[in-house]
Amino acid sequence: MEVEGHVSKVDGVWRVVVGVSLIPAFGTLYQRLTLPEATRYKKSQQQARRLADEEYDIDELKKKNEATVSVPEQQPTATHEEPSVSSSSSDIKPSDSSISAPPPENKTRQIREFVVYFSEWRHFKILLGTCMCWFLLDIAFYGINLNQNVVLQQIGFDGKTGSTAWEKLYRLAVGNIIITALGFVPGYYATILTVEWLGRKKIQLMGFLMEALFLAILAGRFHHLSKPAFIVCFALLQFFFNFGANSTTYIYPAEVFPTRFKAFAHGMSAACGKAGAIISALVFNTLSKKIGTPSVLWIFFACSIAGAGFTLLLPEVKMRDADLVYEEEQQEKRRLQRAA
Repeated sequence: MEVEGHVSKVDGVWRVVVGVSLIPAFGTLYQRLTLPEATRYKKSQQQARRLADEEYDIDELKKKNEATVSVPEQQPTATHEEPSVSSSSSDIKPSDSSISAPPPENKTRQIREFVVYFSEWRHFKILLGTCMCWFLLDIAFYGINLNQNVVLQQIGFDGKTGSTAWEKLYRLAVGNIIITALGFVPGYYATILTVEWLGRKKIQLMGFLMEALFLAILAGRFHHLSKPAFIVCFALLQFFFNFGANSTTYIYPAEVFPTRFKAFAHGMSAACGKAGAIISALVFNTLSKKIGTPSVLWIFFACSIAGAGFTLLLPEVKMRDADLVYEEEQQEKRRLQRAA
């Protein structure tokens, strides 16, 4: 293409690249469609039915006790009236046998349980932490990664230089490879190798604080850093995005919530993250023109500091079984109900 000047062939190359990338995507889709239902989910459904039966039994036991207590109060003390007591007792028994089974679970009950569960601060603060950490992360992460042309321009790989169209495209591709290879990919592998050793909370807290550090350097010295220094700072920023909150914000909602509420809570957390990404994508260029790119980077710095603060609301989930914690809480609640 460079020698013969057939730049139009780039369109064919782009189509081949997109087509090849669909192969692993369809492979993943097939695996997901054929994936068996999780054992934890099945156990959660069985536990929910058991809890519903136990709550129903407790309510019926209270009603039965109230009825049993009220019967003697209504009976006269004379001995010749004793048959009426037995008849009253016999009246109670049929009513007990006619009690219908507890109704099956429905959406209303699930929503009510979700609201009750998260109405307690000890549970709500965890949901608040996962939602806000994901939201604040994506403001900074997508604000930078959706506008990498600013970074590529600073390091001289924005595609504006070059005598031919091929050379411009080549430099643009090299710039993106530099950004990805130096920080983006290594950060993911660092998380994979250390997440079970360091724990999720430490990695997320460290990631937010290191992001804040390098964002502050870039914001404060944006127009004064040399090209090598800028590349190093930006590569380290990308590294700690992925060796930090950009990995753990996915992990946390999947592990910190009980299976019974996990899908809803994870969905809310992810939705908050996408809201942050949308906001950042829409306002980055406008704000950059109005207040300048360094000022926008200071906003991202503030988001990273706030993300570190919200991380403190979250427990460490390494070696923590959310379903076991939930079961213990339910047992304590049932014990208090029986005592009452």
